[in-house]
Amino acid sequence: MSTAKMVFHGSDIEKICEVYQLKPEEIVKFGANVNPLGLSEHVKEQLAGRLDILSSYPDRDYTSLRSTISEYCNIPAEFILPGNGSSELIALLIQERNPKHTLILGPTYSEYSRELSFSGSTQEYYHLREERNFTLDVEDLCKTLENGYDFLILCNPNNPTSSAIMQEDLRKLIAFCADKDIFVMIDETYVEFAPDVEEITAIPLTREFTNLMVLRGVSKFYAAPGMRLGYGITGNREFLAKMKEKQTPWSLNSLGAFAGEKMLLDHDYFRRTRDLILGERDRMETELKKLPIFKVYPAYANFILLKIQKEGLTSADVFEACIKKGLMIRDCSSFQCLDGEFVRFCIMMPEDNTRLLDVLKQL
Repeated sequence: MSTAKMVFHGSDIEKICEVYQLKPEEIVKFGANVNPLGLSEHVKEQLAGRLDILSSYPDRDYTSLRSTISEYCNIPAEFILPGNGSSELIALLIQERNPKHTLILGPTYSEYSRELSFSGSTQEYYHLREERNFTLDVEDLCKTLENGYDFLILCNPNNPTSSAIMQEDLRKLIAFCADKDIFVMIDETYVEFAPDVEEITAIPLTREFTNLMVLRGVSKFYAAPGMRLGYGITGNREFLAKMKEKQTPWSLNSLGAFAGEKMLLDHDYFRRTRDLILGERDRMETELKKLPIFKVYPAYANFILLKIQKEGLTSADVFEACIKKGLMIRDCSSFQCLDGEFVRFCIMMPEDNTRLLDVLKQL
């Protein structure tokens, strides 16, 4: 089977195993962006002792979970809507907002475009520019937004670029959008991996603006993609109530709600994750900058984007060199708005990161 044109998503383990004759346990998943520490041992112990809660319906209002999220995010519980992963909340938000003309900061996660395709909204991309290291020019974006848009979507830190928008720039942007009646959705899936979370999170801005909703989840930082727990935060109580009306009752199961609380209260896991990711990210950036074949972009998430600068070497070549060693990185050629040869990898355990470095040094 030819693999020259094949591009794999981080969850395509079965397909990769079939093509490269590997077993799942032989693959280090550098493409999935999930915390390599795995699910917290403390949370596992708590779950094992409470499986009986599956015999009861969840609290329809998720009062205890919302209280825990409120403390975790330092925001009123009334601002919070838990859901079945951020994917459900993205769909609900778009359904309720019913935008006509959407602008998406790209390159980015494809799920936004997929959900918009069901809404009837037009969708266009504002391209983060490579020559700016994919950092946002807020003034230029505001000029673009004057062209009749009513909905703006951004991911912060962004996937796949790992770039971030600072909170003060977000405040200017959201204030501009408020004047133009543009609603802003910010996906903060990766924010807990940032060097300084408070520097970039938009959650405090939900106290100031009603044209804003921030989405978070536990899939990446808390290594629980199978839990399907996400939460939305907005100061627009009327809008939140309308989203909740459309939400399937008990969309988050009892075990997920219970586990979510325990995850967000596990301060030791939070500290250990940040120590690992921030330390290893700095080490990998330092080592990779010594290799002239790659351009390394500043990283705020738990992954690093590389541009291949060696003539004739493609992202598919780099992917293949890595997967043959059991290291699955992300070939970024399927991302819209990303012109050139790029690969992305997330931070894993130190010994695995060193294995990846060794492969990249030999290219």
